[in-house]
Amino acid sequence: MTTPTTPTAGPRRPVLRVAVAVAVAAGLLSALAPADLAAAVAQGADRPAAAGCDDPRGRTAVRVAAPDSPGSRDDWKAADAALAGMTDPGYSTSALAAVRQDGRLVWRNATGVADLTTGEPADPRGTFRIGSATKTFVSTTLLQLVGEHRLDLDDRLECLLPGIVPNSTEITVRQLLDHTSGVADYTQDPAFDDRRPEWLDGGRFRHYGLKDLVDISRRYPPAFRPGADWQYSNTNYVLIGMIIEKLTGRSWNEEVTRRIIRPLGLTSTWMPADSPVVPGPHAHGYEKTDTGPVDVTLLNPSMAGSSGAGISTTADLTTFLAALLGGRLLHPAELAAMQQTTDHGAGRYYGLGLQRVDTPCGTFWGHAGGFPSYVTMMLGSADGRRQFAGSTTLYDVPDQQAAYAAWTEVITTALCGPQPGTAAPATDPLR
Repeated sequence: MTTPTTPTAGPRRPVLRVAVAVAVAAGLLSALAPADLAAAVAQGADRPAAAGCDDPRGRTAVRVAAPDSPGSRDDWKAADAALAGMTDPGYSTSALAAVRQDGRLVWRNATGVADLTTGEPADPRGTFRIGSATKTFVSTTLLQLVGEHRLDLDDRLECLLPGIVPNSTEITVRQLLDHTSGVADYTQDPAFDDRRPEWLDGGRFRHYGLKDLVDISRRYPPAFRPGADWQYSNTNYVLIGMIIEKLTGRSWNEEVTRRIIRPLGLTSTWMPADSPVVPGPHAHGYEKTDTGPVDVTLLNPSMAGSSGAGISTTADLTTFLAALLGGRLLHPAELAAMQQTTDHGAGRYYGLGLQRVDTPCGTFWGHAGGFPSYVTMMLGSADGRRQFAGSTTLYDVPDQQAAYAAWTEVITTALCGPQPGTAAPATDPLR
């Protein structure tokens, strides 16, 4: 492995960043869903009008319990091998994943290295940046406020944050949550391009307030009229964070911690504001440059804010999904709303901060996440009994289809067992 160095300018290549967190899920949805399923995403056009306002580089594996549920496997060698398929070809410097069944971790594994300089092996208990998987925490918090009658999903944005973005008099809270608002995504701005020398050399440490991120989005026109289409926009969840802050008088970070993290005992989950560190044992994230890998683990998470600043572990993410889908965090009406999707014909399903994935062993709900280098996926069965969480630190992906086929195999094998001929995504999910 090459020691991290100072970057020099060179040819650009497509890279993962916060702006394409949903593309992670898009590729997975295309790969996992049966071919005969109709496409669906969440959209609000037809809703009623709103009312008012094994690896030589140091692989480790941990079997923490024996699987005992119907359909589970006696051994997890296939899942171990699938996970190693992320690091053996060099797509990722590390990969870790876990499966929880009926409240117990039945499989947990890590492969690759946590640090290219020291060669320290990746820790299956390690923390990582979860990117847009943060959105599910934020949506759950907002939906708790809905359940407390602090607001309604069909309230207009204008009533909550007057004049904050174009079309605020038409946009509803629901449309922010399900990405049918048309609000421009602030991460399209060059300031958030994680391959630019300016970003690598210091831009990644800049502080952004939530309003700063929204103001950047206003430099770009709306993608469409509210409710007319679907397009993923991180700005939507920045606005949700601002709504939470206005209604509660506390920061979105504090409110998520108070309502979800602390009650569930998620001791390795944080929603940082400005702290650049990833607490606890963790795999470093790297960007590939002409002069070698650049360690980008340290950065200011305010660049993502309530759309993606979270840090967690596979154990905590599976615990969170078990509680959410098991009905412990939301009233039935709000959980049902969270899982409501409508047919948009795009081959994907998106509810209110939850993505739906149909696998060979059933329907799962969760969210993907992307941050510079880090890619996360968390999924849980609708009955709250089985959950998967995984993270990989992407590094060198010359064949994006093959890399995505490998990541898809990790998920399907861990959840469902070995599958004959798992297909690669039909489209390039990293662009």
